[in-house]
Amino acid sequence: MIDRLIENNRDALILVARILIMSLFVISGFGKITDFTGTVNYMQYVHAPLPQVAAGVAIVMELFVGLALLIGFRVRVLALALLVFVAGTSLIGHPFWTMTGDSRDLNQVQFLKNLAIMGGLLLLSITGSGRYSVTKS
Repeated sequence: MIDRLIENNRDALILVARILIMSLFVISGFGKITDFTGTVNYMQYVHAPLPQVAAGVAIVMELFVGLALLIGFRVRVLALALLVFVAGTSLIGHPFWTMTGDSRDLNQVQFLKNLAIMGGLLLLSITGSGRYSVTKS
């Protein structure tokens, strides 16, 4: 019964998945673009290379790629690109293996959350955009 329900609503469920996953990126990217100075300061804090460039890349990936995935534009390739971006930000922003105490615990949870997001992005790259999209991918 559940298999039939999912199969009959596959495209709508893929759209819901895109909305749920991309809400994080679009909201975060919007926050970064509206507080660019704060974003650059954060990039400096986490020792990102070229903090202004890193801030720009984060905005492009989170806001613009997030919006593209939300509307269903080139979902397979952009989901993989966003997966690579999340992997990189996980390594730079949440290196829990170098920490102790509460900082380690908090960053480990954030790192594992990013792994879960990467799993969702990988699944999106496999399923493609579904019927409700700008492009078929």
